[in-house]
Amino acid sequence: MGLLDNLKAKLSPAKDKVSGLAQQHGDKVQHGLDKAAKVVDEKTKGKYSDKIQTGTGKAKNAMDRLAHKDDGTDGGTTTPPSTPPPAS
Repeated sequence: MGLLDNLKAKLSPAKDKVSGLAQQHGDKVQHGLDKAAKVVDEKTKGKYSDKIQTGTGKAKNAMDRLAHKDDGTDGGTTTPPSTPPPAS
């Protein structure tokens, strides 16, 4: 097992815990992101509104990906074929 495999194995429980927390508290986090974006937008007097909205959207998408990691869209995994390949 290589160094990267060892690291992945050790970080897997933390990723699962973060995913669970994202599922439980996703609405609170997204509300906090909206609130923070509003405050920053007010402080900058709207000068960076487009960048703030873009960043907020990306943060929300990241939260959604964390919260819904088991929906089958984890990027790159495919379902196995329904029948085994013929034996040679």
